[in-house]
Amino acid sequence: MNLEESIKLAVESLGANLYDITTAREHDKNIFRVSVTADSGISLDKCAEISRMISPILDVNEPMNGEYVLEVSSPGIERKLKKKEHFIASVGEKVKIKDFSTEVYKGELIFADDEKIIIKTEFGEDELTYDSILAAATYFEW
Repeated sequence: MNLEESIKLAVESLGANLYDITTAREHDKNIFRVSVTADSGISLDKCAEISRMISPILDVNEPMNGEYVLEVSSPGIERKLKKKEHFIASVGEKVKIKDFSTEVYKGELIFADDEKIIIKTEFGEDELTYDSILAAATYFEW
């Protein structure tokens, strides 16, 4: 079992879902970020509980060379969409997608399955396959 699978099992044992794991370097500190979701939302207490649960896993399977800071949080209202599951869970939300030809699609994600997505833009509906997507994220109009 790899590190991501171990973290996923720990997160799910606490009634949440693993959304993503990312690493970053900010202000001379290595950061190991674990984003989690739950149907009922993610509270600060739930993030702390998950952090306490996965810390021993990271002590055994060090994720980064040297010191790092563990951050556990919700992915937020504006979040990157990387996996098919992210798109499927975001149907009905506003998305901004860039394809490999650098065309940008902005509108409502109205359909997503294992093969493609459909976005309703101001110009109509556009269908994209996952292998044509360079970057994607949800967005919120304030």
